[in-house]
Amino acid sequence: MGKESFAGKKILVMGLGRFGGGLDTTEFMHDAGARVTVTDLADAEQLRKSLNQLARYPDIEYHLGGHNESDFKQTDIVVANPAVLPDNRYLAIAEKAGAQITSQIEFFFRLCPALIIAVTGSNGKSTTSALTAHLLRAAGNKDVRKYNDVWLSGNIGTEPLLMLLAKIAADDLVVLELSSFQLEQLAAAALAPKFALLTNLVPNHLDRYITFENYCRAKENIFKLQRCDSVSKAVSVFNIDDEIVSQLFEKYNRQPGRVSLKYSASDVPPQMCENFTLPGRVNISNLAAAMTIAKYFGVGDTDIRNSLGRFKPLPHRLELITRKSGVSWYNDSKATTPQSTIAAIEAFSRPQGGHPAEIRKKPSLIIIVGGYDKGLCFDELALKMAQKTKAIILIGRCAEKIKRSVENAPVGTTGPASIVVKADSLAQAVETANTIADSSDIVLFSPACASYDMFDNFRQRGEKFRELIHALPVTDKSGKKR
Repeated sequence: MGKESFAGKKILVMGLGRFGGGLDTTEFMHDAGARVTVTDLADAEQLRKSLNQLARYPDIEYHLGGHNESDFKQTDIVVANPAVLPDNRYLAIAEKAGAQITSQIEFFFRLCPALIIAVTGSNGKSTTSALTAHLLRAAGNKDVRKYNDVWLSGNIGTEPLLMLLAKIAADDLVVLELSSFQLEQLAAAALAPKFALLTNLVPNHLDRYITFENYCRAKENIFKLQRCDSVSKAVSVFNIDDEIVSQLFEKYNRQPGRVSLKYSASDVPPQMCENFTLPGRVNISNLAAAMTIAKYFGVGDTDIRNSLGRFKPLPHRLELITRKSGVSWYNDSKATTPQSTIAAIEAFSRPQGGHPAEIRKKPSLIIIVGGYDKGLCFDELALKMAQKTKAIILIGRCAEKIKRSVENAPVGTTGPASIVVKADSLAQAVETANTIADSSDIVLFSPACASYDMFDNFRQRGEKFRELIHALPVTDKSGKKR
C-alpha cells in the first residue's frame, strides 16, 4: 500500500472531529488524488475551525449535521473517526455495499517505514509519550546513536499522523500515544506495534465499554496482537506498580519471541529528579516508563539526567498557570477520570524532590471538579477530596453525582473540606475559588470528567480556565484591588 493507491478512489471521512484526526485524513487523501467526502453529525458552525483549515480544497464535498445512507453505499473506503462505535449502522451499510472500513491509525501503521513505539494506559500516557520522545532525542548526537530522528504523534495531538509520513525515514523512531478506541481499530485490522508500553488500568469510558473488563480487553490488544517470532521480536513494557498491568506482565512474560520489560516508580533514583519539576509520584512513574524505553535504545543516565531540566511539561496536565495574589492556579484539564484527579491531589499532598515550593509547604487545596459523565464512580475521589481539600467546587452534569458521593463519604474520614458548592459555569467556579482562597493556597482545576457537556474538548476547557485566571484582578486577599 502506498499513497498513490488512493488516487481516484472515493473516500468517505466519517467524523471530521475537532481534534484534527479527520482533518489530517482529509488532507492526506485529497493530496493523494482521492475524491473526498466528509460526513459528520456536527454542523458547519460547530466544525468551523476545521473547515477553515480545509478552505483551500474547494473540491472536497461536505455532508454535515447528520449522515446520509447514500454516502455509505457509494464509496470505496470509509475512514472512521476513533469515536465511531464498531457496530455503527452506517458502517454496516458501507460494508454490505462492499466498501473497505478502515481508520487513520490503520493507514499510519501500514504506511509508516519506521519503528513505532506505542504508549497507552488510562492515565499518564501523554506525559509518558512526551518524556519518552524527549529522552530518546537526548541520546548523544545522530552520528553515534542507532536511530536518526524521533517523532511524537498519535492521540497526543502534537503532529498530524498521516501528513507526518512524508517526513519519516526508515531509521527513525516514532513515539505514538494510542487510545483504547485506536487500539480497537488496530485490532480490527489485526495490527499492533512492535514496541508497546502500558502505564496503568483504571475504569474509563464506561459509557462506551459498559464494563471495566471490556475496557481492559481493548487496552490489552496492544500486547495481544504483537507479532512474536524469531524474525520480528516484540518488546512489551509493563508498570508493575499497577495491579492489573502487573498481572499482564506475568501473563506475557517469557513468551517466545517477546522481550518483556517492567518498571516501577521506585526505580528512579532521587538524584535523577533534581531537575525534574513535574509534581507527584504519578509523574515519577511516567519518568520511570520513559527511562525504561530510553535505556533500551541505549540512552545513558547522564544524558537522561542532563535533559530533564529542558523538558517542558505538557499543557493542561498539572500545569502551573500563574501565582496571583499569593494563590497558585493549576490547570489539569486533561484529568478526565476520578483516578487521574486523585493522582493530582496526591501530587500536592505527598511532596517529592524537585517539586515547587508550595507543594512542599502543604498549603490548603481548593479543587474544581465536574463535567460530562462517562459512567464512572466518584466515591473514592469524593473521599480523597473530603480528606485533602479545603473546598470542593462542582460544575457540569456530574456536579450533583459528585456532591452525593462527597455527602456519603464514610463518617469520621473527612478532613479539612468544609465547603462544597456548585457553580453554574467554569467562570463562576473560578470566581468562587478566588473568593475562598487565601494567600499561599492552591486552586486545582482537575475535572475528573470529560468536557463534552460544556466544551468541545479538554484543550478548549483548559484554555478557557487559563483565560479566566489571567483575567482575575490582583488583590491583597482582603478584597481590595491593587
